[in-house]
Amino acid sequence: MNPEIPIQPFVVKLTGINNAMLRSAPKFYEVAKRIIEITQDCVIVAHNASFDYRILQTEFRRLGFDFKKPTLCTVELSKKLLPGHHSYSLGKLVRALGIPMADRHRATGDAMATVKLFKMLLAKDLEKEIVKSYIKIEIKSGISPKLMDIVEGIPSKTGIYYIHREDGTIIYIGKSKNMKKRVNQHFTDTARKSKKIQNEVFAVTFEETGSELIALLKESEEIKINRPIYNRAQRKTIFPWALYAEKNKDGYIALTLQKTDGRKKEITSFSTLLEGKNILHKITEEHQFCQKINGLYDTKKSCFQYDLKQCFGACIGKESPEDYNKRVTHFLENNQLQNQSMVIVDHGRNVNERSAVLFENGVYKGYCFYDLNYQINNIEILRNIIIPMQNNRDSRNIIQNYIRKKKVIKIVRF
Repeated sequence: MNPEIPIQPFVVKLTGINNAMLRSAPKFYEVAKRIIEITQDCVIVAHNASFDYRILQTEFRRLGFDFKKPTLCTVELSKKLLPGHHSYSLGKLVRALGIPMADRHRATGDAMATVKLFKMLLAKDLEKEIVKSYIKIEIKSGISPKLMDIVEGIPSKTGIYYIHREDGTIIYIGKSKNMKKRVNQHFTDTARKSKKIQNEVFAVTFEETGSELIALLKESEEIKINRPIYNRAQRKTIFPWALYAEKNKDGYIALTLQKTDGRKKEITSFSTLLEGKNILHKITEEHQFCQKINGLYDTKKSCFQYDLKQCFGACIGKESPEDYNKRVTHFLENNQLQNQSMVIVDHGRNVNERSAVLFENGVYKGYCFYDLNYQINNIEILRNIIIPMQNNRDSRNIIQNYIRKKKVIKIVRF
């Protein structure tokens, strides 16, 4: 923009923009109409928003126009959601977070860095204060979209979605590999819960994750934090069945499926008993364990796998408890997440991006999105950009189940 006054030397030094570069640039009054058009029904997001907003208001006031928009400041949000940084200037903050930045102090470079920072802040806002306040702004503007209009605004991509009432309250949180299709199902279903959602919905906000694993982890955690009224069933554990290792009366370590008991140390958990039985059958077959000992074959003689020469005879005392238990212990050491440190790399929200889930010393730390390989290979940078999440039984089991069933891009162990 041509400010129609000479630029002060310190600004030239800061930005690299000089008076000669601005001779052919448009004046404010020439683009004022376009600014009004592109900010229609928008929230202005800026780093130190009060400064930018004040500049815009001053320029519009000179033209006799009262420019009023809601604003969000990424400085204030960063201080709240990313505490502990020495500096909250845009350059130093994005450098600390490993956000790539080009053309510092130019409109495009600063704006794109602010976009990436804001996306990170939205992801870190687990209580969804930002989106709740946005819904309230929509009410003040008198917008009340119909169900079809809401569905039209949702992408057919992987992510997590939030169904809101008029006051911004989240009444349901869900995840899907196709958010548009799933929300449309809520709005066309005739089930009692769906009917209630249809009557109360005012808006649906969403967050693309690219990775289904991150969508599962966010859904589990944010349901526990926000406690939506129509997610009542998911507030409790989503894994009611667990696999335990216990010695039987003959001294053999048996892998048994039982109802989840928080007092006991589990190997992994399952959503249903059938899923647990299928996995236990697979483990027993792959590692040549005994079906009878694992409670999968009720017999007083040898188990079925022994007849197929896929069991070494623990069921009839042919394999000693010491030898059998050594094999079971080896399996347990290699298949439990305890003490493991790894980064699970998967798809990001676009083709240039990847997602990463960090698991350190058996503890789930959180997830992030990254553009550059150095961000994932430098553990300190990785810890800075990670969106911290709760390490609980559900999160550990979601990760364990996911990497057992699904294909990810790669797993980096360290």
